[in-house]
Amino acid sequence: MNGAEVMDVGRDALWLTIQLCAPALIVALLVGVGIGLFQALTQIQEQTLIYAPKILAIFISLLLFLPMMGALLGSFMQTIAARIAGM
Repeated sequence: MNGAEVMDVGRDALWLTIQLCAPALIVALLVGVGIGLFQALTQIQEQTLIYAPKILAIFISLLLFLPMMGALLGSFMQTIAARIAGM
């Protein structure tokens, strides 16, 4: 395995990491902004208000996106296994 192939595998792994993390991070961002806007509009300055909805939203998003994440990881593993077998 030469340097170009190692860089290719590393780039694919980083892109896969971004794809796996993006749904949960985007949901957390949207819920956080929504709750922050709600707190600003209603002047409720409770520091713990943001945690329960954000945890619940991330949990639901992980349940919804888990099949996609599994498919992405499975296809990446098949690609890596094919590269190993091709050596």
